[in-house]
Amino acid sequence: MSKTDRTGVSSDPQPLHPGERTNTAGKPVANTLLLSIPDSEFALIRAQLQFVVLPRYRSLHEPNRKLEFAYFLNTGMVSLVFATRSGESVEVGVVGNEGFTPVAMAAGITRSPHRAVIQIAGAGFKLSGEVLETALQSSPQFQKLLNRYAAVHGMQVAQTAGCNRLHNLEQRLCRWLLLTQDRVESGLLRITHEFLAMMLGTDRPSVSLAAGSLQKRHIIEYTHGAVKILNRKKLESSACECYGITQLFNGELGLK
Repeated sequence: MSKTDRTGVSSDPQPLHPGERTNTAGKPVANTLLLSIPDSEFALIRAQLQFVVLPRYRSLHEPNRKLEFAYFLNTGMVSLVFATRSGESVEVGVVGNEGFTPVAMAAGITRSPHRAVIQIAGAGFKLSGEVLETALQSSPQFQKLLNRYAAVHGMQVAQTAGCNRLHNLEQRLCRWLLLTQDRVESGLLRITHEFLAMMLGTDRPSVSLAAGSLQKRHIIEYTHGAVKILNRKKLESSACECYGITQLFNGELGLK
């Protein structure tokens, strides 16, 4: 029987299926980027991949501080957050097992204007910036994949910025729930209204009102600390066009 920690994330290696990869400690790799690079390039970083359990609300990097590690998630989700000096904040992007953070590292940039915080608890691997930079010098496919992901992710951030300004809260909430479900592959999302409000750049009563409207239409079911998606099709039709546009660009990644 596998062991679990207080976050509910298993800390033991799970049984492997044909074609799966592990780090040298035997921890399975489920990150799409790490599974998509050639064996020879994966071998350059395999021994340096450190398995990490990522509890909810853990900060991976802070704005404008030196970036020490790149994170490749197996499970869970990261929110990239823009915060003002006065303490206001809004989410500008999300990362799951399809990508990595911080994307600035793909270009050798050592700082980011955003905070990265674990939104949905999970696990994955971290790789030091120095090791990543060295490996990329002799890993053309890895470099290409990270660059493509960084470009697509930049489009997501730009689309989210426009969405936050031009679309109403209910549409943005639907978009956020869809993006999150895509990354955690579950209809039950453990998230509070307080944290949702921070991610969407609004207040808790407004989030409660928008969530209540969706619940009355039997699109979601809300309990304290969790949202359950009841009707994915209706949720998609209630979201703004930004979700579809983001998914279109995600399809350009060409990953396995």
